[in-house]
Amino acid sequence: MDANQALDELLTGRLKPGVYQWRAAPGRAASHDLGWMERAAEQGWRPFHLDGRRARDKDAFLRLCAEAFDLPDYFGNNWDALEDCLTDLSWAPAEQGYVVLYESWAELADADQASFRTALDVFAEAVASWRDTPTPMTVMLSSVGVEVAGVPRLT
Repeated sequence: MDANQALDELLTGRLKPGVYQWRAAPGRAASHDLGWMERAAEQGWRPFHLDGRRARDKDAFLRLCAEAFDLPDYFGNNWDALEDCLTDLSWAPAEQGYVVLYESWAELADADQASFRTALDVFAEAVASWRDTPTPMTVMLSSVGVEVAGVPRLT
């Protein structure tokens, strides 16, 4: 299954919500290659894009999330607050679900492995929270050659 097919499976509900690795074409960023945000929005999904190129520690990652998810002012800039916000999302309604693309995650994984693993745990909790609702959440870790142990691949 290529990246386009994987996205179609997700957007049509044939793919179980989860945290996945999404293999982009070599040399191409998934977000630029596929216009995935537009495709998701057209089908009623609320897309979020995390560009992790400058998120090399916990604080930078939390700032990135605050911006990308347009978190409310009461966001407490810590892991618990991020999980609380991602399991709420009342300020970001969706018709069909939520889809998050996290690109350049290797920056955080290489520089701060503990924070990266905590971020994956927070995403997994948010996905579990939304799983049995009318608006499930899926998080895709865009990868080109680098993989995360324990995270299933879409393609």
